[in-house]
Amino acid sequence: MSEQFDDKFLSRRGFLKAGAGLGGMAAMGTMLPMGGVWAAGSDKPELEEVKIGFIPLTDCSSVVMASVMGFDKKYGIKITPSKEASWAGVRDKLANG
Repeated sequence: MSEQFDDKFLSRRGFLKAGAGLGGMAAMGTMLPMGGVWAAGSDKPELEEVKIGFIPLTDCSSVVMASVMGFDKKYGIKITPSKEASWAGVRDKLANG
């Protein structure tokens, strides 16, 4: 009986089957409810004021209107739009902080 056991698990196919079975059991373990296990944290945003550089084109309207209509207040942040002349200006200001 031990010869069958050794041949079964020492072969490459037996090793792969055992590994797949263990992997499947590990994956199933992550799907089970653990009763209150969650990462503690805060809902507070990392930054309270966000400066957003934009070029005055039609696709900037969502940023501008969010700032003007106060949509940012709902999430506890303040959007400060910054009109730029080119994408290079936005890039440079982003790189310099």
